Amino acid sequence: MIPRRLLRLPRSLLTSSRPPLRSSRFPALPSRPAYTHTRHYAAKTSADEKVENLQELYATAKDEFEIASEETENKSIYAAEDRAAAQEELAKLKQAFEAAVRESEPGVGEEIRGRVGGRLRELERAVEAMEERAMED
Repeated sequence: MIPRRLLRLPRSLLTSSRPPLRSSRFPALPSRPAYTHTRHYAAKTSADEKVENLQELYATAKDEFEIASEETENKSIYAAEDRAAAQEELAKLKQAFEAAVRESEPGVGEEIRGRVGGRLRELERAVEAMEERAMED
């Protein structure tokens, strides 16, 4: 056990001999830095805007597909309606994709095709496979 008198701290340790932070020797810091730095981001291209729109449509179509796939797997009474909704959202996506590619300049159309086309084809095949599974049951 440590004696009580050794636990007491000397008075010199309790009081600081350092000057306060904001004394006349240390002027207050400015509220803003003397320099400002502005970040410049690249402007969105027309391809970026079209791809964002297509990504939103893709997300909706994929959500509908996932719901329909789950309902089909569970053989729910809502499965047919959900498959129809998935087909409808896929058709909207395909129509918007084709319009975006057709109405764009050739380079922009190729960029859109490269960024979205693969996911669209994958979703098309998944919906077709889901329909085939539903027909088998």
